[in-house]
Amino acid sequence: MKVISVQDINGFKIGHSQDEEAATGCTVVICEKGAIAGVDVRGGSPGTRETDLLDPRNLVEHVHGLFLSGGSAYGLNVGGGMMEFLEQKGVGFDVQVAKVPIVAGAILFDLFPGDPTVRPNHQMGYDACLNALEQKEDKNGNIGAGTGATIGKCLGPEFAMKGGLGTYAVQIGEFKIGAVVAVNCFGDVIDPSNGQIIAGVYDRQAQALLGSEKQLLKQYNQKEKTNRFQGNTTIGTILTNASLTKAQANKIASIAHDGYARTMRPSHTLVDGDTVFTMSTNEVDIELNVVGQLAVTVMEKAVLAAIKQAKSSYGLLAYQDI
Repeated sequence: MKVISVQDINGFKIGHSQDEEAATGCTVVICEKGAIAGVDVRGGSPGTRETDLLDPRNLVEHVHGLFLSGGSAYGLNVGGGMMEFLEQKGVGFDVQVAKVPIVAGAILFDLFPGDPTVRPNHQMGYDACLNALEQKEDKNGNIGAGTGATIGKCLGPEFAMKGGLGTYAVQIGEFKIGAVVAVNCFGDVIDPSNGQIIAGVYDRQAQALLGSEKQLLKQYNQKEKTNRFQGNTTIGTILTNASLTKAQANKIASIAHDGYARTMRPSHTLVDGDTVFTMSTNEVDIELNVVGQLAVTVMEKAVLAAIKQAKSSYGLLAYQDI
Protein backbone atom coordinates (compact mmCIF):
# COMPACT_ATOMS: atom_id res chain seq x y z
CA MET A 1 0.00 0.00 0.00
CA LYS A 2 1.33 3.42 -0.92
CA VAL A 3 0.25 6.95 -0.10
CA ILE A 4 -0.93 8.96 -3.09
CA SER A 5 -2.49 12.33 -3.77
CA VAL A 6 -6.27 12.39 -3.55
CA GLN A 7 -6.04 14.09 -6.95
CA ASP A 8 -4.68 10.79 -8.33
CA ILE A 9 -8.07 9.09 -7.95
CA ASN A 10 -9.21 9.28 -11.58
CA GLY A 11 -12.64 10.66 -12.36
CA PHE A 12 -12.74 13.26 -9.59
CA LYS A 13 -11.76 16.91 -9.70
CA ILE A 14 -11.43 18.84 -6.45
CA GLY A 15 -11.53 22.61 -6.17
CA HIS A 16 -11.76 25.31 -3.54
CA SER A 17 -12.93 28.88 -3.25
CA GLN A 18 -12.74 31.07 -0.17
CA ASP A 19 -12.99 34.58 1.22
CA GLU A 20 -10.01 34.73 3.55
CA GLU A 21 -10.96 38.09 5.02
CA ALA A 22 -14.46 36.88 5.90
CA ALA A 23 -13.14 33.47 7.05
CA THR A 24 -15.37 31.24 4.98
CA GLY A 25 -15.24 29.08 1.87
CA CYS A 26 -16.26 25.91 0.08
CA THR A 27 -14.72 22.77 -1.40
CA VAL A 28 -16.24 20.93 -4.37
CA VAL A 29 -15.78 17.48 -5.88
CA ILE A 30 -16.84 17.07 -9.52
CA CYS A 31 -17.44 13.72 -11.21
CA GLU A 32 -18.68 14.51 -14.71
CA LYS A 33 -19.31 10.87 -15.64
CA GLY A 34 -21.30 10.37 -12.46
CA ALA A 35 -20.41 8.61 -9.22
CA ILE A 36 -22.25 6.00 -7.19
CA ALA A 37 -22.86 7.81 -3.90
CA GLY A 38 -23.96 7.25 -0.34
CA VAL A 39 -24.16 9.24 2.89
CA ASP A 40 -24.42 8.82 6.64
CA VAL A 41 -25.46 11.72 8.88
CA ARG A 42 -24.62 11.19 12.57
CA GLY A 43 -24.57 14.62 14.20
CA GLY A 44 -27.57 16.28 15.84
CA SER A 45 -27.42 19.57 13.90
CA PRO A 46 -26.97 18.69 10.22
CA GLY A 47 -27.35 20.92 7.18
CA THR A 48 -27.44 18.94 3.94
CA ARG A 49 -28.64 18.87 0.34
CA GLU A 50 -29.97 15.89 -1.67
CA THR A 51 -29.14 13.30 0.98
CA ASP A 52 -32.58 11.67 0.56
CA LEU A 53 -31.72 11.06 -3.08
CA LEU A 54 -28.83 8.84 -1.98
CA ASP A 55 -31.16 6.39 -0.26
CA PRO A 56 -30.87 3.08 -2.19
CA ARG A 57 -34.68 2.95 -2.43
CA ASN A 58 -34.75 6.09 -4.57
CA LEU A 59 -34.36 6.40 -8.33
CA VAL A 60 -31.21 8.32 -9.25
CA GLU A 61 -28.05 6.20 -9.14
CA HIS A 62 -25.34 8.80 -9.75
CA VAL A 63 -24.30 12.20 -8.49
CA HIS A 64 -22.24 14.60 -10.59
CA GLY A 65 -20.98 16.87 -7.84
CA LEU A 66 -20.57 17.23 -4.11
CA PHE A 67 -19.81 20.27 -1.97
CA LEU A 68 -18.53 20.87 1.54
CA SER A 69 -19.26 24.43 2.56
CA GLY A 70 -19.05 26.93 5.38
CA GLY A 71 -21.72 29.54 5.96
CA SER A 72 -24.14 27.43 8.00
CA ALA A 73 -27.44 26.88 6.14
CA TYR A 74 -26.65 29.84 3.85
CA GLY A 75 -23.78 27.78 2.41
CA LEU A 76 -26.22 25.41 0.72
CA ASN A 77 -26.41 28.06 -2.05
CA VAL A 78 -23.05 26.70 -3.27
CA GLY A 79 -25.01 23.86 -4.89
CA GLY A 80 -26.67 26.26 -7.32
CA GLY A 81 -23.31 27.44 -8.61
CA MET A 82 -22.19 23.86 -9.13
CA MET A 83 -25.39 23.09 -11.03
CA GLU A 84 -24.84 26.06 -13.34
CA PHE A 85 -21.26 24.99 -14.04
CA LEU A 86 -22.20 21.36 -14.74
CA GLU A 87 -25.20 22.31 -16.89
CA GLN A 88 -22.94 24.44 -19.07
CA LYS A 89 -20.78 21.36 -19.61
CA GLY A 90 -23.80 19.24 -20.55
CA VAL A 91 -23.51 17.11 -17.41
CA GLY A 92 -26.59 15.82 -15.62
CA PHE A 93 -29.44 13.35 -15.27
CA ASP A 94 -31.26 13.24 -18.61
CA VAL A 95 -34.94 14.14 -18.20
CA GLN A 96 -35.31 14.53 -22.00
CA VAL A 97 -36.15 18.24 -21.88
CA ALA A 98 -32.95 19.01 -19.97
CA LYS A 99 -30.00 17.46 -18.19
CA VAL A 100 -30.27 18.06 -14.45
CA PRO A 101 -26.94 17.92 -12.56
CA ILE A 102 -27.30 15.95 -9.34
CA VAL A 103 -25.40 17.82 -6.65
CA ALA A 104 -25.29 16.77 -3.00
CA GLY A 105 -23.57 18.56 -0.15
CA ALA A 106 -23.30 19.53 3.49
CA ILE A 107 -22.47 22.66 5.45
CA LEU A 108 -20.64 23.58 8.63
CA PHE A 109 -20.96 26.54 10.99
CA ASP A 110 -18.23 29.17 10.50
CA LEU A 111 -20.17 32.41 11.10
CA PHE A 112 -17.65 32.75 13.92
CA PRO A 113 -14.77 33.74 13.71
CA GLY A 114 -15.22 35.69 10.47
CA ASP A 115 -17.79 38.07 9.04
CA PRO A 116 -21.21 36.44 9.61
CA THR A 117 -22.74 38.50 6.78
CA VAL A 118 -20.46 36.91 4.15
CA ARG A 119 -21.21 33.30 3.23
CA PRO A 120 -20.35 30.88 0.44
CA ASN A 121 -22.86 31.48 -2.34
CA HIS A 122 -23.76 30.58 -5.92
CA GLN A 123 -20.73 32.42 -7.32
CA MET A 124 -18.30 30.84 -4.87
CA GLY A 125 -19.59 27.39 -5.84
CA TYR A 126 -19.13 28.19 -9.52
CA ASP A 127 -15.61 29.56 -8.91
CA ALA A 128 -14.64 26.45 -6.95
CA CYS A 129 -15.65 24.34 -9.96
CA LEU A 130 -13.48 26.46 -12.23
CA ASN A 131 -10.59 26.07 -9.80
CA ALA A 132 -11.12 22.29 -9.80
CA LEU A 133 -10.18 22.22 -13.49
CA GLU A 134 -6.79 23.72 -12.68
CA GLN A 135 -5.90 22.14 -9.34
CA LYS A 136 -3.26 19.41 -9.58
CA GLU A 137 -2.05 18.96 -5.99
CA ASP A 138 -3.61 18.44 -2.58
CA LYS A 139 -4.26 21.52 -0.47
CA ASN A 140 -4.80 21.26 3.27
CA GLY A 141 -5.36 23.60 6.19
CA ASN A 142 -6.84 27.08 5.75
CA ILE A 143 -8.51 26.56 2.41
CA GLY A 144 -11.97 25.93 1.00
CA ALA A 145 -14.45 24.67 3.55
CA GLY A 146 -11.69 24.70 6.17
CA THR A 147 -10.98 28.43 5.89
CA GLY A 148 -13.04 29.44 8.94
CA ALA A 149 -13.15 26.06 10.68
CA THR A 150 -12.64 25.97 14.45
CA ILE A 151 -12.40 23.24 17.09
CA GLY A 152 -12.70 22.85 20.88
CA LYS A 153 -15.59 25.21 21.61
CA CYS A 154 -17.22 24.01 24.83
CA LEU A 155 -15.79 26.96 26.82
CA GLY A 156 -16.43 29.60 24.19
CA PRO A 157 -14.34 31.34 21.52
CA GLU A 158 -11.48 32.43 23.76
CA PHE A 159 -10.55 28.77 24.29
CA ALA A 160 -11.15 27.53 20.72
CA MET A 161 -8.44 26.62 18.20
CA LYS A 162 -8.13 26.63 14.42
CA GLY A 163 -9.53 23.75 12.38
CA GLY A 164 -9.08 23.21 8.66
CA LEU A 165 -9.44 21.05 5.56
CA GLY A 166 -7.55 17.78 5.19
CA THR A 167 -6.96 15.15 2.50
CA TYR A 168 -5.34 11.72 2.44
CA ALA A 169 -5.35 8.81 -0.05
CA VAL A 170 -3.77 5.39 -0.59
CA GLN A 171 -3.46 2.83 -3.38
CA ILE A 172 -3.21 -0.99 -3.48
CA GLY A 173 -2.74 -2.27 -7.00
CA GLU A 174 -5.42 -0.57 -9.09
CA PHE A 175 -7.61 0.17 -6.07
CA LYS A 176 -7.55 3.76 -4.81
CA ILE A 177 -9.33 5.37 -1.88
CA GLY A 178 -9.05 8.77 -0.25
CA ALA A 179 -10.80 11.26 1.98
CA VAL A 180 -11.51 14.99 1.95
CA VAL A 181 -12.73 16.46 5.24
CA ALA A 182 -13.41 19.89 6.77
CA VAL A 183 -12.75 19.62 10.52
CA ASN A 184 -14.91 21.99 12.52
CA CYS A 185 -15.71 19.84 15.54
CA PHE A 186 -17.13 20.84 18.90
CA GLY A 187 -14.63 18.58 20.67
CA ASP A 188 -10.89 17.97 20.64
CA VAL A 189 -8.77 16.25 17.99
CA ILE A 190 -6.88 13.16 19.16
CA ASP A 191 -3.86 11.39 17.69
CA PRO A 192 -5.06 7.75 17.69
CA SER A 193 -1.49 6.44 17.69
CA ASN A 194 -0.96 7.57 21.29
CA GLY A 195 -4.36 8.80 22.49
CA GLN A 196 -3.04 12.32 23.08
CA ILE A 197 -5.04 15.50 22.44
CA ILE A 198 -3.25 17.53 19.77
CA ALA A 199 -5.70 20.45 19.51
CA GLY A 200 -8.94 21.58 21.09
CA VAL A 201 -9.94 23.54 24.19
CA TYR A 202 -6.80 25.56 24.96
CA ASP A 203 -5.96 27.81 27.91
CA ARG A 204 -3.56 30.43 26.57
CA GLN A 205 -2.47 31.65 30.01
CA ALA A 206 -1.63 28.18 31.27
CA GLN A 207 -0.49 27.10 27.78
CA ALA A 208 -2.38 23.85 28.23
CA LEU A 209 -5.01 21.77 26.48
CA LEU A 210 -7.91 21.36 28.93
CA GLY A 211 -9.78 18.43 27.36
CA SER A 212 -13.34 18.90 26.10
CA GLU A 213 -14.65 15.75 27.77
CA LYS A 214 -13.31 16.83 31.16
CA GLN A 215 -14.82 20.29 30.78
CA LEU A 216 -18.21 18.88 29.78
CA LEU A 217 -18.30 16.65 32.86
CA LYS A 218 -17.76 19.71 35.02
CA GLN A 219 -20.84 21.28 33.41
CA TYR A 220 -23.18 18.32 33.98
CA ASN A 221 -25.52 20.23 36.33
CA GLN A 222 -25.13 23.66 34.77
CA LYS A 223 -28.50 25.26 34.11
CA GLU A 224 -27.26 27.85 31.64
CA LYS A 225 -25.75 26.57 28.43
CA THR A 226 -22.22 27.59 27.56
CA ASN A 227 -21.62 29.33 24.25
CA ARG A 228 -21.39 26.32 21.99
CA PHE A 229 -22.29 27.86 18.62
CA GLN A 230 -25.34 25.77 17.82
CA GLY A 231 -23.79 24.13 14.79
CA ASN A 232 -20.15 23.07 14.57
CA THR A 233 -19.90 20.04 12.31
CA THR A 234 -17.22 18.02 10.57
CA ILE A 235 -18.13 17.14 6.99
CA GLY A 236 -16.24 14.97 4.55
CA THR A 237 -16.33 12.42 1.77
CA ILE A 238 -14.66 9.17 0.82
CA LEU A 239 -13.52 9.04 -2.82
CA THR A 240 -12.74 5.69 -4.43
CA ASN A 241 -12.70 3.69 -7.63
CA ALA A 242 -14.03 0.55 -5.90
CA SER A 243 -17.01 -1.19 -7.46
CA LEU A 244 -19.92 -0.38 -5.16
CA THR A 245 -23.68 -0.50 -5.27
CA LYS A 246 -25.62 2.45 -3.94
CA ALA A 247 -26.40 0.50 -0.76
CA GLN A 248 -22.73 -0.39 -0.29
CA ALA A 249 -21.71 3.26 -0.78
CA ASN A 250 -24.04 4.18 2.08
CA LYS A 251 -22.50 1.47 4.25
CA ILE A 252 -18.96 2.67 3.53
CA ALA A 253 -20.01 6.19 4.54
CA SER A 254 -21.33 4.73 7.78
CA ILE A 255 -18.13 2.81 8.48
CA ALA A 256 -15.99 5.87 7.69
CA HIS A 257 -17.53 7.64 10.69
CA ASP A 258 -15.15 5.51 12.77
CA GLY A 259 -12.44 7.83 11.45
CA TYR A 260 -14.26 10.69 13.17
CA ALA A 261 -14.72 8.73 16.39
CA ARG A 262 -11.02 7.78 16.48
CA THR A 263 -9.84 11.37 16.08
CA MET A 264 -12.51 13.60 17.68
CA ARG A 265 -13.72 13.51 21.28
CA PRO A 266 -16.55 13.90 21.76
CA SER A 267 -17.81 13.27 18.23
CA HIS A 268 -21.36 13.23 16.82
CA THR A 269 -22.67 15.61 19.50
CA LEU A 270 -26.05 17.31 19.45
CA VAL A 271 -24.35 20.54 18.32
CA ASP A 272 -22.41 18.87 15.49
CA GLY A 273 -23.93 17.90 12.15
CA ASP A 274 -21.25 15.32 11.40
CA THR A 275 -21.75 13.91 7.91
CA VAL A 276 -19.76 11.54 5.68
CA PHE A 277 -20.43 10.92 1.98
CA THR A 278 -19.01 8.23 -0.30
CA MET A 279 -18.41 8.73 -4.02
CA SER A 280 -17.21 5.91 -6.27
CA THR A 281 -16.37 5.72 -9.96
CA ASN A 282 -17.27 2.03 -9.68
CA GLU A 283 -14.30 0.55 -11.59
CA VAL A 284 -12.27 -1.91 -9.46
CA ASP A 285 -13.60 -5.08 -7.85
CA ILE A 286 -12.33 -5.23 -4.26
CA GLU A 287 -13.29 -6.96 -1.02
CA LEU A 288 -15.85 -4.72 0.67
CA ASN A 289 -14.30 -5.15 4.13
CA VAL A 290 -11.01 -3.82 2.77
CA VAL A 291 -12.83 -0.76 1.41
CA GLY A 292 -14.41 -0.18 4.81
CA GLN A 293 -11.15 -0.65 6.69
CA LEU A 294 -9.26 1.79 4.50
CA ALA A 295 -12.14 4.29 4.46
CA VAL A 296 -11.64 4.60 8.22
CA THR A 297 -7.86 4.90 7.83
CA VAL A 298 -7.89 7.62 5.17
CA MET A 299 -10.56 9.60 7.02
CA GLU A 300 -8.53 9.42 10.22
CA LYS A 301 -5.38 10.58 8.42
CA ALA A 302 -7.27 13.37 6.62
CA VAL A 303 -8.59 14.73 9.93
CA LEU A 304 -5.05 14.83 11.33
CA ALA A 305 -3.74 16.50 8.16
CA ALA A 306 -6.42 19.19 8.48
CA ILE A 307 -5.31 20.08 12.01
CA LYS A 308 -1.57 19.71 11.56
CA GLN A 309 -1.51 21.87 8.42
CA ALA A 310 -3.89 24.58 9.65
CA LYS A 311 -2.32 27.94 10.43
CA SER A 312 -3.12 30.35 13.24
CA SER A 313 -5.55 33.02 12.04
CA TYR A 314 -8.54 35.13 13.06
CA GLY A 315 -7.17 35.29 16.61
CA LEU A 316 -7.17 31.49 16.90
CA LEU A 317 -4.07 29.44 17.61
CA ALA A 318 -3.31 26.38 15.48
CA TYR A 319 -1.60 23.08 16.28
CA GLN A 320 1.65 24.31 14.71
CA ASP A 321 1.94 27.10 17.29
CA ILE A 322 1.30 25.15 20.49
